[in-house]
Amino acid sequence: MTTKAEQLFLEAEVDIRNTNFHEAFSKYESILYEEPRFAPAHNSIGWIYKTQLDNYQKAETHFKAAIQNDPFYPHPYFHLAGIYFELEDLDKLAEHLDKCKNIKAIEKSWIHHKRGCLAELMYSFSDAINHYKMAILESFNSERVTEYKADIERCEQKEVLYGSSSIVKGSRVFNNDKAK
Repeated sequence: MTTKAEQLFLEAEVDIRNTNFHEAFSKYESILYEEPRFAPAHNSIGWIYKTQLDNYQKAETHFKAAIQNDPFYPHPYFHLAGIYFELEDLDKLAEHLDKCKNIKAIEKSWIHHKRGCLAELMYSFSDAINHYKMAILESFNSERVTEYKADIERCEQKEVLYGSSSIVKGSRVFNNDKAK
């Protein structure tokens, strides 16, 4: 038997699939008015803020509320990592991925893949390759394994092109030292 909040949530998810974001948002708000600790509604409102309104601050707030209210609900962890990645907030992303390691509901191959992306953003291609290899070891999805192999190839090409040179990205200087 589903609760009223769960039923309304399922209706809002149908609204999302039908791109009726305004209706969905209203339903999620109604849920949170009645049950402020309902993690899936926080997650979905965060998703709307992120993807439809480009309001990363409010999205982050709702993803964190979802995690706080249900630490085993995996979806807000993925979305929060996406925000940090898109904003290139590398310190927050690294810290967040460290927390994700302890969440049993989160696929470990995903964590290694995101760690690989983080290392690649920092021009540490050998570290990225190692994480992508670990993602392959942890994965049971053949399509993802193919994607991770492509990530490895891309990093190997970058490593050949840039080797152990210092690279300037924005105001940061990264030292891509192969000898690490």
